[in-house]
Amino acid sequence: MKMSLKYISISHETASIIQRENFHVSDDEKGILIHSICNTFDDIIGLLILSTCNRTEIYFESSLTSAAVIRDFFIKIKKDNIHATKALFNFSNNTKNTVRHLLTVSSGLKSLVLGDAEIIHQIKKAYQFSMTFKVQGSLLERALQSAFKNHKRISNETNFRDGTTSVAYKALNFIKNSYHNELSVKSKKILLIGAGDIVHQVLKYNTKFKFSNLYLSNRTEKKAKVLSHRYQCQLYPWKKVISNDIKDFDIIISAVNNCHHLIKKTCTNKEMLLLDLAIPSNIDEALSKKKNITYLDLDTISTELENTRKNRLTSINKVKEITNQELLNFVKWHDKMSLRQLLSKYKSTVLEKVKRHFMSTSERISNDKIVAISNQIMKKFLAPNNSDKTLTNLDKIISKEIAF
Repeated sequence: MKMSLKYISISHETASIIQRENFHVSDDEKGILIHSICNTFDDIIGLLILSTCNRTEIYFESSLTSAAVIRDFFIKIKKDNIHATKALFNFSNNTKNTVRHLLTVSSGLKSLVLGDAEIIHQIKKAYQFSMTFKVQGSLLERALQSAFKNHKRISNETNFRDGTTSVAYKALNFIKNSYHNELSVKSKKILLIGAGDIVHQVLKYNTKFKFSNLYLSNRTEKKAKVLSHRYQCQLYPWKKVISNDIKDFDIIISAVNNCHHLIKKTCTNKEMLLLDLAIPSNIDEALSKKKNITYLDLDTISTELENTRKNRLTSINKVKEITNQELLNFVKWHDKMSLRQLLSKYKSTVLEKVKRHFMSTSERISNDKIVAISNQIMKKFLAPNNSDKTLTNLDKIISKEIAF
């Protein structure tokens, strides 16, 4: 039975964050899920599980098992309402469609943040899991190599990867570039105020920047404790933030809802960097007039982000062109693979028939001669002037060649 590459997907395009959370697969769960799928569906030889904040996808290589079956199996494992949840998933049983989806996802064209380069690193991590469990599969392996090549070409041939469209990432990058000594900036004392999406993203992106001296404060201490535990930063009392007791910090990043001018004074003459990522503003802009203060608000960052976004939008057509080229390259390889498998089957058939013929006669012939005759038959069968490449015609060619 012919193998096909298939996928199922639930993402920000089809489901809310609450719905997506039900189908997130942690690293600890991935191994269990891989074993469960492979033990239940023994025709699956390739399997990749991609699970991020914005999407959970399962790519698999099989001959019989359909995408709908894997979708239903996954929903049941997650103990969700199968009838209500089916519509949240996109899927395909077609190899070309699956590879097209993988290339589009890996390029960042389907990311919530257009052109987000983080997705390719998440795919590489998922690929490492597949290799660990030895479930790459030939089609899946080739599709992933196409995705990695596609990413490299987009980075080298377009401006799609230039800059960032994330406020959180931009803020961290600004901090890094504000200090000449890379070692000293790592140890700068940073206070994050808030526990919403932006602060969450700052903490997530900090795994790349590796600022080590982080403190977190929030009105609701419970939320702050969850984030501080997850990202290993220290808690700072909210009452001290309210009283503007922040003199010990080098950098403040504030992103709290409904706290206009939460920070009005600094009570220090040392150099401070204030990043206000909230609307309405958390930090009084009047502080920017102080000589020791560097102040950056959301408008300043947003202007730079909009320029980045425009540059990426102008690159979309080129990105799509590259992606289509890599899809075509995969399809060509896939078609040749099918042909090679067919030819291998035909050659085995020819060898067997030639052997049986000479075994049924008194004529003694060496194995080398049998192979030579078989090769000659295959050459005639594959000749450009032979348009009839069927098993019936192959039998005719074998009969003629043996008789001769």
